[in-house]
Amino acid sequence: MLTTNLSLAEKYDYLSDKFKKAFTFLRETDFAALPTGNIPIEGEDIYANVQSYTTMAAEDCPFESHRAYFDLQYVAEGEECFGYAPVNTLLASMEYDEERDLIFYEEPVEAGAVILKKGDFAIVPPEDGHAPRRMTAAGPCKVKKIVVKIKI
Repeated sequence: MLTTNLSLAEKYDYLSDKFKKAFTFLRETDFAALPTGNIPIEGEDIYANVQSYTTMAAEDCPFESHRAYFDLQYVAEGEECFGYAPVNTLLASMEYDEERDLIFYEEPVEAGAVILKKGDFAIVPPEDGHAPRRMTAAGPCKVKKIVVKIKI
């Protein structure tokens, strides 16, 4: 899944070599054998962050965004409700943390969401805020997710 505004359609090449390397990593890796934490793919340009968690209520999972990296969020096990909204519609709840490439936002009045299940992914560019780790209507769920960070 990739969703964005048509004005941004040609800003990024989602089939560039960096993205192809990220997709190859996701296709060829045995995630059951991976520990949680960072896995290098191509130096600081492309790396994977392997996460394991139980989904939570929306109020415990704020919207966030990144300026230096795309997120390619891949669900290896479980499912979650993944919120998204354009950054220009969000109100920051903190200053941008350059070291962590992270900014959190207040809960928007209006936002979209999609259920990501095993095998699904979402690509999140810097112009989009996202709210991962949210539980679906079915309740809390154990999730193993691989977030591939791709430098802009």
